[in-house]
Amino acid sequence: MLRRTLLSAAAAAAFTTLSFAPAMAQEVTLRFHQFLPPVATLPKHVFKPWGKMIEKASNGRIKIEHFDAMALGGRPPALMDQAKDGVADITMTVVGYTPGRFPRTEVFELPFMMTDPVGTSLAFWEMVETEWQATEYKDVKVLGAWVHGPGVIHTKDGVANLEDMKGKTIRGPTRVINGLLKELGATPIGMPLPSIPESLSKGVINGTVIPWEVTPAVRLSELVTNHTEFSGKEALYTATIVMVMNKDKYNSLPDDLKAILDAESGAKLSGFAAKVMLDADVPGRAIASKAGNKIVVLDEKEVARWKDASKPVVSNWIGEMKEKGIDGQALIDQVKGLIAAKAMK
Repeated sequence: MLRRTLLSAAAAAAFTTLSFAPAMAQEVTLRFHQFLPPVATLPKHVFKPWGKMIEKASNGRIKIEHFDAMALGGRPPALMDQAKDGVADITMTVVGYTPGRFPRTEVFELPFMMTDPVGTSLAFWEMVETEWQATEYKDVKVLGAWVHGPGVIHTKDGVANLEDMKGKTIRGPTRVINGLLKELGATPIGMPLPSIPESLSKGVINGTVIPWEVTPAVRLSELVTNHTEFSGKEALYTATIVMVMNKDKYNSLPDDLKAILDAESGAKLSGFAAKVMLDADVPGRAIASKAGNKIVVLDEKEVARWKDASKPVVSNWIGEMKEKGIDGQALIDQVKGLIAAKAMK
């Protein structure tokens, strides 16, 4: 009788151990939502490889499900709130798609601020990690923060000097960049990237500003035949991009899975994404060149005129920040120092 009782207890204990084994090795599926088509640079060469690295490092305990081109519904400006509210676990978005909501981040979008996109991205991440996670981005967990390569003007009938901007209706991605386009003489229209092809086809806009990298994804070189670049170290503009996660979902992860996610995110992810986008500028430009499109590179003398014309954008932004209790000039100085320190040597 005693032997049977002991055997039954042992069997029950073994069953209990087996029953709790899956719970001890928790498995998590994270839904990743973003606005670009799957063939675009970021989803193809950054997000999906990143997801595979996470899955491998976690021995399959974390699975990333990718939903491209707004497959879960909504429009790109909703992506930040989709992460905040748990509609998706992870989202990627252009910060400026929600105008005025992240005022400090706008410093990176000011004209001729960005020099090296990788160094600028590492500076952006440092600002997020050390200051802005607790303020600008307190409602989400930021996994990565970066910028794209030099912004280029793409138009139907060409821009060879500052005067050519007058009378043109140009799409811009953010509030700051639209302000820049206005100071340069154009009529800006704000819209997310996926709306560009239809807007060009219908004549709603005459052109757009985007980096070379993403032009193949929207077949831009077939819609416009003129492209304007800027000589010199500083770019006309760049836009800020973030990958963010629902805070409750992140906090619910076991510590070991948090560590794996953290190890593949942050500065590592931010620098990698920026470098991949920068490298992809080359084939994007080559497509336009092969198509016989005209590519104009403004010389330093002409660029100096654009810099002068864009100065009100900076002074206006500093004034707006003052109204919010933010020292805009101090932030500009701080960010410029970080960019210089982190620029690729």
